Amino acid sequence: MQSEKKFIQHGNISCYHHSLSVAYMSVWLAYKMKINVDMKSLIRGALLHDYFLYDWHIPDKSHKLHGFHHAKTALENARRDFSINDCETNIILTHMFPLNLKLPRYKESIIVNIADKICAIFEIFRYNFVDISQVEVK
Repeated sequence: MQSEKKFIQHGNISCYHHSLSVAYMSVWLAYKMKINVDMKSLIRGALLHDYFLYDWHIPDKSHKLHGFHHAKTALENARRDFSINDCETNIILTHMFPLNLKLPRYKESIIVNIADKICAIFEIFRYNFVDISQVEVK
């Protein structure tokens, strides 16, 4: 995950910080809605949902239609670097629904999908949901 610090996601927020924000927001949503979730899978899926490891802002033919394709790239990278379960796989693959038309099959997938949209909106308007200076992930 540390390599995500090199890539900007929205505004001036790195992929790393965005992923942390999505994980925090996902946990908060599950807690507030009193949804019993597989917390480990929820957090791992949220942290890896944008693990595509490239700067999609650089004009490049391979970055065309990033929104439609990066979930698959993130999943390939996550499978390469980590052992992930079916729920985490579905979270990563479906986090762009409805843009990529892959349906979330788990409640954790739906929560991360919603959390990702909320965080992206905050980040686009230059508001960071989580004070990253207070968070350390190894």
